[in-house]
Formats: sequence, structure tokens, C-alpha cells
Amino acid sequence: MGTLMANSLHAVFHAIANVRNEQELKLALMDTIGEHFGVQHWGIYLLDDHSTTEMDVQEIPAVCLESNPVGRYVVERHAPAHEQLLLSPSDWKDICSRHDHEHVMTGPIVCDGRLVGTVNFARDTGSPAFNGNDLADLSALCIHLSAKIANLRAKPKILTSSVTCPLTPRELQIAELVAQGLTNVEIAARLWISQNSVKQALKRMFRKLGVSSRAEMVARLQDVLGS
Repeated sequence: MGTLMANSLHAVFHAIANVRNEQELKLALMDTIGEHFGVQHWGIYLLDDHSTTEMDVQEIPAVCLESNPVGRYVVERHAPAHEQLLLSPSDWKDICSRHDHEHVMTGPIVCDGRLVGTVNFARDTGSPAFNGNDLADLSALCIHLSAKIANLRAKPKILTSSVTCPLTPRELQIAELVAQGLTNVEIAARLWISQNSVKQALKRMFRKLGVSSRAEMVARLQDVLGS
């Protein structure tokens, strides 16, 4: 069993190594990471690289809000944590009543000495809690993710792509999910952000692209999204 788990973790590392840009990150890991960690829900949240060094609380996933001890631990220490590392089960229930977040685990993505994102996992009611092995595997995963993000962000921007597509990596991520037919609610859940954040992002994207509908936006981005 241990060998199988190690092999699946190596598959995750291999997928990260072959990612060409930040937008591909989640898609590249979709078939491996959930299976390895035995989770029903997971997500990668990345700040755009032009963002300020301080994380905007309104844009951080619910699992990482400052009022959440797990998120606060990750933000302050740049180290992964799960709820049972910090709280008793009853204390966690008082903080989070969501049935699909009975157990959560979050790890930091660090670049140039600052937190630039998080990778977040959640298990439904009735699932086993995260343990020390999960935390060790998440630590290894965060090292690979942080190194990859640092590598991607160190590369010079390609002028043609910035001219033809004014959207940020995060906005392109949202556009790709729109192209897949997801609703605002589904996009918010997939990206671990609020529904209002999705709505406001779409308004900005429409303005940047000079479009007035989701279909028109997808058509405008056809070459970028590879649809």
C-alpha cells in the first residue's frame, strides 16, 4: 500500500513538472491529486503575480480566512496544517458547519519569501480525518508547487500573449470554466472563492474584452482557451 501511495505522489510531482503555465496547474493534477489524498474536494488558489505582497482577505478561499485557525496557521507560518492539528473535533464543528468540510487540510505555495497561494483539501462527513502521513505528503507537494510557480513566474512574459489576451491567469482560469459550461456557483466552488468574486471577475473580464455575454467572451478567447 505504501508503495502505491508513493507512486501516486510521484505521478503528482511528474504532472507538476510538465505544466507549462499556471492555468494548466489544476487540470494537470485533476486525475491524480484527489485520488492520492482521498478527498472529495480540493482546489489550488493562486494570487495573480502582480498582486500586492499582502493577501486580500476577500479573495482568499473560505478555508483560508483569517478567522479560520487552519488558514491563519498557514498564512502566519507558511506551513501546512489540518483542523485536528490545531482544534478538537467539537471546536472545529463550532467554526465550520459545512458537511462537505468535516475535515480540511491546507498548505502554502510560497514564492520569493511570500505566500502567493494555497492548496486546499476537504473531506465529507463520515470520512477519516487527515493524519501525519497526509501532512507529510502535503509538505512535499507544496515544495514542488512552490518551486514550479517560482520557475513559471521567473520566465519573461511573452509579449504577443499579453497583447492578444489582457486577462490575468486567474481570469483565464475562470474563463476556461465558463467555456466548460459551469455556472457562477459551480465556478466559485471549484476555485474555492465566493460567488460574488466570480461575478465581479466576469464584469472585469467583459470590460477588458469588450464583450457583453459569456458566449461572446468564450468565442473571443477561443484561441487562448484552445476550445
